[in-house]
Amino acid sequence: MERLFDFALKAIKELSMNNEHRQKLEEAIEILSAYYGSNDWKQDYADDEAGRLPKDLKRGVLSEDGIWNLLSDWKALNSK
Repeated sequence: MERLFDFALKAIKELSMNNEHRQKLEEAIEILSAYYGSNDWKQDYADDEAGRLPKDLKRGVLSEDGIWNLLSDWKALNSK
């Protein structure tokens, strides 16, 4: 999920993407959107809060603001 999050975040910032890149981005956004509202995300978030995840693990996808902003940015780009 973290790799998808990083990919999608970078891709949204790169507005000049080719069709293949855009298709991969759309797939990543779809997966991340489903994950964000899932029990898996809630459990991962709870595990992180309880200190059960490795300290060196990237956590961008577990940042409520980070993933919310990413999905909001995507929605805004597609409403233009």
